[in-house]
Amino acid sequence: MSHLKTIQDDALPPWMPRLAGYKGPRFLQIADALQAAVANGSLTPGDRLPPQRQLAAQLGVDLTTITRAYDEARRRHLLEGRGARGTYVAAPKVELTAILDLSMNTPPPPDGVDFDDMLKQGLSQVLMRADNELLMTYHLGGGSDSDRKAGAKWLAPMFGHVDTQQLVVCPGAQAAIAALILALTEPGDVILAEPASYPGLRAAAGQFGRQLMAVEADRHGMVPEKLEQACRQHKPALIYLNPTLQNPTAITMPERRRKELAGIAQRCKVRIVEDDPYWLLAEAPPPPIATFAPEQVAYISTLSKCLTPGLRVAFVLIRDPLERERFLVALRSFALMVAPLTAALATQWILDGSADRLMDGVRQEARLRHRMARDILAGRYSGLGDGLHVWLELPAYWNSSQLAQAAASSGIAVTPAEAFATGSGAVNAIRISLGSIKDRGRLQAGLQRLSHLLARRPESFSAAVV
Repeated sequence: MSHLKTIQDDALPPWMPRLAGYKGPRFLQIADALQAAVANGSLTPGDRLPPQRQLAAQLGVDLTTITRAYDEARRRHLLEGRGARGTYVAAPKVELTAILDLSMNTPPPPDGVDFDDMLKQGLSQVLMRADNELLMTYHLGGGSDSDRKAGAKWLAPMFGHVDTQQLVVCPGAQAAIAALILALTEPGDVILAEPASYPGLRAAAGQFGRQLMAVEADRHGMVPEKLEQACRQHKPALIYLNPTLQNPTAITMPERRRKELAGIAQRCKVRIVEDDPYWLLAEAPPPPIATFAPEQVAYISTLSKCLTPGLRVAFVLIRDPLERERFLVALRSFALMVAPLTAALATQWILDGSADRLMDGVRQEARLRHRMARDILAGRYSGLGDGLHVWLELPAYWNSSQLAQAAASSGIAVTPAEAFATGSGAVNAIRISLGSIKDRGRLQAGLQRLSHLLARRPESFSAAVV
């Protein structure tokens, strides 16, 4: 008779039957019993399991057996660890879609960072230290003093010391771009941008009745001579630039080019919106354009690409007090404030160092994924090894819309170049986002599937008809 069979019934957890009916090694018997308990409802999502040492003593087995049993149960998606708080029954994983999403630029989940625990700890600190009434009321000043202090710390790698009075806290970069267009331009005004630019710019410009015009770019970004020519010809009110790991081309503009563009904007008296969401993810990026023309540039840095989009927090640096006030008025016309709870959480994370730890994890995971993309896409990969996306120029036998449709029929979502086109004549390319698929194995499968598709000519591709 095994030692397990001599244990008294009341020594066993209520969900743990005798193990004699389960075959195989002890750790598998325990994992099978856990699975059966979840299946029959004896254990439900959120139930806390006994500590491993306690369960080992109850079952009369060594600690290693319980550790292996819990590991096996996690592999089956039955359990989840929550740091120091213990091990819990996991919610069932439901696959809502078979699509492998390579279209959305979101930070990848970093390995070794317990995001759930970080979120709960951060919110716990916020609720413990903040006045709950203030978290649920209106805030009209573009961020609290603490929020702007956090913003100054966030921007310190780019600028060093930042005057907190020059910062505005916004509900995301898209809201900031829209408010800057409203504040710095009039209906019918021209906005200059690179031929492939962030789609949110085109959406906001079109909605507000502004004209968006493309200025030629090369492998270093917008061409200075072409910008100066466009400024003289069109008298633009605004220049939009995304100089670091540009979306979608992934180009990082060198320092000399940044200085040249800043000088042209100063001579032509045109404001620049510098949208710089990826600076902190880049390897040794040049200084922002705003360092070369501080009064000429409104600088945007969002947390969405380095931490998580759900915070909906961006910091906007505007040196001129009158322009800053106009910006706040414009912002309040459609986005009164950042949600105070998420702003407080972002502030807590930045000030206590959690944001740096999360961002380091995102940066490392992104670089690992770039290596994966480089290996799988071989000669087609043209990324720089960091950031969240790859700009993939296509073989002549594919056009970007056609490939995007073929990829969708194969269960992969990518973004064709047309989505980013500022003017006519989009480059024949697609953007591949590396962060939106949580699991590396599924990302690898998606990239391999895409690589196989790229190697085939369209005439050999036959989409399913239903």
